This record gives sequence, structure tokens and C-alpha cells, in this order.
Amino acid sequence: MSFATTIAQYRERATALWLSRTEQERRFLSVGGAVVLLALLYLILVDPAVEGRAQLNRSLPQLRQQAAELQAMAQEATALAQAPAVQVTPLTRETVSTSLSGRSLTPQSLSMTGEYIKLQLNNVSFANLASWLDEQRRSNRVLVQDAVVTALPAAGQVDASLTLRQNTGNAQ
Repeated sequence: MSFATTIAQYRERATALWLSRTEQERRFLSVGGAVVLLALLYLILVDPAVEGRAQLNRSLPQLRQQAAELQAMAQEATALAQAPAVQVTPLTRETVSTSLSGRSLTPQSLSMTGEYIKLQLNNVSFANLASWLDEQRRSNRVLVQDAVVTALPAAGQVDASLTLRQNTGNAQ
């Protein structure tokens, strides 16, 4: 049996079923079929478009705010890129000693060679050490090159051997 023959048989059955109905039943079925067809068209085509448009209208103010923030950040980045780099004052042994004592850190040894600072601390508070390193990173561009930190039996106390490097902005 071919596809065309199968379709023709279904068409004949549908026509026979339709003709066996009274005129009033045909009208009810026609109106009902039209209502179902319109409901399907609305649910498939119109409702998603209306909902999508409403969702876009709800999110549009937030997207505009984000776009404005991005533009402001881009302008700030451009201004910062055009600004000359701030030169950092090279650290001296005295300034390092003063900043360490400000955090109650007493170095066992402290040596400085150019941009490098070698530091040995025994039995110091880890919280104070971490705060001092963060402060130096922010204000003096000091980076940790090498660190050996050993926990002591006393809670929060450590021995630390640090090699730090100050990035002064000079060509390397």
C-alpha cells in the first residue's frame, strides 16, 4: 500500500463521517474546531511572543544600568591607562624596621639588596604578619618572592623566613 492510497482511504472515511452528521452537528464541530485551532495558534505563536516581550521590558532598565556602569568603567580604565605610572619610593632598612615594629613584629635578621628584602621572624603572630604583608603590598608594591612559614605549638604563632621584592616601577 502506498502513502497516497492510505491518505485517500483516511479522506474517504472522514468524508463519510462528516456526511453522516446533521447540519447542526456540522456547525457545532466547525465552530469547535475553529476555537481549538485559534487556541493552539495563540498558545504556539502569540503567547510566547507576548511573554518574551514583557520579560524584555522588565529586564531593560537593569540592562541599561549595567551598560551605563560598563561605559563608566571603560572610561575610568582609559583614563587610568593614559595616566603615568606612580613611582614608589624605594624602601629602606629603617622604614621596613619601623613598619614591622608598628605591627609588633621583631625581625631576627633583616637584609636588603636593591629591590629585595630578606627577613627572618621567630615566634610572631601569623595575623600580624599577614596584615603587615598586605599593608606592604598595597602601599609599597612589595611582593612575596619566597616564604617559609612554620607553625609553632602556640596557637597563632609562627616562624617565618621571607624574601620580598619591591616593584618600584623601574625597568627590569
